[in-house]
Amino acid sequence: MPLQTLFFDAAGTLILPAEPVGLTYAQHALRHGIVAEPESIMQAFRMAWKETAPPLHAVGRPPADHDRGWWRALVGDLLGREQGGPLAETVLDGLFSELYLHYAQPQAWCVFDDVVSALEDLARDHRLLVLSNFDRRLRSILAGHGLLRYFAQVIISSEVGAAKPHPRMFEAALAAAGCLPQEALHIGDDLKCDLGGAQSSGIHAFHVKRPEGGLDVLVQKVRSEAYSGLH
Repeated sequence: MPLQTLFFDAAGTLILPAEPVGLTYAQHALRHGIVAEPESIMQAFRMAWKETAPPLHAVGRPPADHDRGWWRALVGDLLGREQGGPLAETVLDGLFSELYLHYAQPQAWCVFDDVVSALEDLARDHRLLVLSNFDRRLRSILAGHGLLRYFAQVIISSEVGAAKPHPRMFEAALAAAGCLPQEALHIGDDLKCDLGGAQSSGIHAFHVKRPEGGLDVLVQKVRSEAYSGLH
């Protein structure tokens, strides 16, 4: 079937943090009396992320806090690992609130160099949607970088109540696009969440792996109709 719709992951595919995450966390932590090295924070982040189950809620009951509580628990876990013990709740509350607000700002993110030209090209004859494990902050971030105009809809995990690779995310995207799985292509940088999740739902997938597999390569594949089974 002809390709009608493209689903784009956001963080790691369209946008990335403007500065290293470990550095941002260390700078904010220092304001609250916590001394930590950026690389040490990143090691703890990777461990906490790997060991923390993604948010999953009952069907039709997305979290009222848009998974803010899940993020707070993750931040508390990683900083507790880095510091060798849990932070005081009042300290964690203040620090997490600052970090949460920081990453809500468009200036905390930058856009990959190949994004705008690819979206300009593909939006001419395809329906584009964002499909992201993020929360409502994403819309203002994309709008702040002038990207929101390319997308018919933004599907985020905190509103679906499940995170990729859960099939509920891809079902929501297909329903929003009004297309069949074989008419859609999902683009993302995560092998498990993006490629595995999409392919398990019968959706074509493209693995963003810069520099050799960026969005310029995606455009070439789509234009040559060589997208079936991409990885």
